[in-house]
Parts: sequence; structure tokens; C-alpha cells
Amino acid sequence: MAGRGGVHGGKWDGNVPTECKPNPSILRLSAQLSWVAAHEPLHADIDVGKACGVGPGMAFANELLLRANSSSHRTGVVGLVPCAVGGTKISQWAKGSRLYGQLVKRAKVSVSGGGVIRAILWYQGESDTVRKVDADAYKGNMERLIMDLRTDLNIPSLLVIQVGLASGEGKFVETVRKAQQEIKLGNVKSVDANGLRLESDHLHLTSISEAHLGIKLALAYLSV
Repeated sequence: MAGRGGVHGGKWDGNVPTECKPNPSILRLSAQLSWVAAHEPLHADIDVGKACGVGPGMAFANELLLRANSSSHRTGVVGLVPCAVGGTKISQWAKGSRLYGQLVKRAKVSVSGGGVIRAILWYQGESDTVRKVDADAYKGNMERLIMDLRTDLNIPSLLVIQVGLASGEGKFVETVRKAQQEIKLGNVKSVDANGLRLESDHLHLTSISEAHLGIKLALAYLSV
């Protein structure tokens, strides 16, 4: 979800697709818990262990504004709350973990001055494709995570849009993809990244693919 589009040799090339350009109506919650103008790389001060590049977040917000404001249902400011940390297994996001605690804290801070949490966008799982035991446990871990977040954020029907994997670090990609497809909790939607072009590492999406994914996420969100 943080995005490695345009990252080569540990450095981002700085190229931003048109769909991912800044917009005065798109803000992001910074690592210091303040609202600032959003721009790529969206996760630069959150996912600090690796070089961040283009992800789907900005394209999602731009497409949301474009479509919503051309209809009778106008959207004001979109606040993005980046929380992703690349290279993590879903078990590392379980309730009680540091990552889970940070996610919940940032989500709550984001609406402390007004606003509403509308959805969680979830793109994760490549690290769970290495070991069969992790891949087999993915469905249960994801369902538990969704239920815990809905409880702790006090939004029982919070929309969760998950991304079907396009790749993985191991050989159990299809096992995780199947697990994602079999999640039947209410108000959980899926978009599929499978088939989108990958970077030369054969793991992360290219910048253009990230933009296309962001648009897919927006359309899924608007369909609800």
C-alpha cells in the first residue's frame, strides 16, 4: 500500500503520473499527526525502512474527487491517513501489536477535529506467501483484523476494500489470493491487482499500475 512505483536501486525516480498529482482538496495525516498537503510519496515519513515511491493512494483520492464532484454528491476534502509498512506479514498487524496500535491511533486522531472515517484500503500479503503456514492462516488473520478494527474504531460496518495480490515473495501467492477471495464478512469489497504490470523486481507495481489500482479502488468505494 505504501507503493514502490518508480523505485529502482533503492531510490525513487521522482516521476509522478498525472493521476497522482497533488490536489488542494487532498490532505494527508503526517507522522507528526498533523494535516498537510498530500503528495507522492504518500508514505515517505511512515514507511521509513525502505524507499517509498508511487502508491495507489493519491490516484484513489483524485479519482474520488473527480467523479464525486461531477455528480450531485459533492465531496469536500479527502483526508488520507497513510499507515502502511512494507514487507510485513498480516500477523504483525494483529491487535496488540505496535503496528495495529499505530494504525488505530492515527485513525482516531484523523477524526478528532471533525470528519468521518469512510473506508480502509488494504493492500498487503506478499510476505505471507513465503511460508505455507502463513498463507493458510491469512483468511482467519484478515477477518480477525477487520473485526478488531471495526470494534476499536467503533464503526461496526466500516467499509474495507482489499487488493487481491499481483505477486508475492514466495510460492504461495495463489493460496493467499484464494484466502482473500473467500472472506465473506459484510461490507468487505475487493479489487484485483493481478495482471497489472510489475517493476523489474517482479514484486512491486509500476507507477502507472499503482495509478490504475488507485482508480480501481475509487470505483469500488463509489459503488458502495
